[in-house]
Amino acid sequence: MATRQSMEDLIQRCEDAIRYAQDQYLDASKQEHYTDDLYTNALQGLEDVFNDLAVMANSANSQQREQLHRMRLQLQQAQNNMILLRH
Repeated sequence: MATRQSMEDLIQRCEDAIRYAQDQYLDASKQEHYTDDLYTNALQGLEDVFNDLAVMANSANSQQREQLHRMRLQLQQAQNNMILLRH
């Protein structure tokens, strides 16, 4: 079972990555030319915590897996929004 602290830490990292990605998304949507490096870093941050969620799910109990699943959906939504804006 994943420890409570490790779950809290991962959820916090996910929320931080989503918040940063949303900031980059808003900046990019307001300007024609946006800082590609920051945008790419935000996408990479989402991908990194997404992968960490998958690892954590292997040692999580059913309640923790449900929490991780909900967070994964939020991460995927942020990723999808960012990818669609770029194209």
